[in-house]
Amino acid sequence: MVAIDDRGRPNFNLLQNFRAEASRIHYYIFDLLCWKGRDLARLPLIERRALLKALVVVREKRIRTAEYVEAAPTDLLAAVRQQQLEGVVGKRKDSLYQPGKRSGAWIKYRVNRGQEFVIGGYFPGPHGFDSLIVGYYDGEKLMYVARTRNGFVPASRRQVFSKLKHLVTPACPFVNLPETRRSRFGEELNAEKMKKAVWLKPEAVAQIEFLEWTEGDRLRHSKFVGLREDKNPRSVVKEQAGKP
Repeated sequence: MVAIDDRGRPNFNLLQNFRAEASRIHYYIFDLLCWKGRDLARLPLIERRALLKALVVVREKRIRTAEYVEAAPTDLLAAVRQQQLEGVVGKRKDSLYQPGKRSGAWIKYRVNRGQEFVIGGYFPGPHGFDSLIVGYYDGEKLMYVARTRNGFVPASRRQVFSKLKHLVTPACPFVNLPETRRSRFGEELNAEKMKKAVWLKPEAVAQIEFLEWTEGDRLRHSKFVGLREDKNPRSVVKEQAGKP
């Protein structure tokens, strides 16, 4: 199930937040495992795809057969970045279908975006912190965008924490907290959750990778890459949404 935006691209936020009109929802068929009682799972993928194209007749415009491209990985990734898509799924043409298994015959490669963000706090946890609270400057205002807990190992948590612990301050530096709009998954940083946070003077900058900006000006699937000690926190602003 895919929601298509105004530019004709898949948009996960439209689908996730039930904001898409029915006309935007499409169903993509990408494999054929059974046909009139015949098990096709033991056929190679390329043969299943050929049968899918030959046997399945689609008359509903919002049901489509997903096409595939044979190209070098570098060319595929360049095209994905150029079109600002989420990533690519690669499969071996001779692979068999293995129910319930994620075998080495296929991969999902996500193309992340990234920029610098100011660290304004953290949630305590093992090795100093569990997640960092980050944002960017809009004029004189520090805007919260994400809690980031991915991208760390114990050693890197200790190293980062050693460079942040002297910045502790009693006041929250973000002007758009607490969040009042409820999230479907309970991820909003509300007043109750803020009581557990440790706030920092906004003097440290982190390089963060993320999948995309949401409509609520938040980051989806953020990941810590490293500290940017060469970056002035006041120069950290929101880069163009959608910029890879």
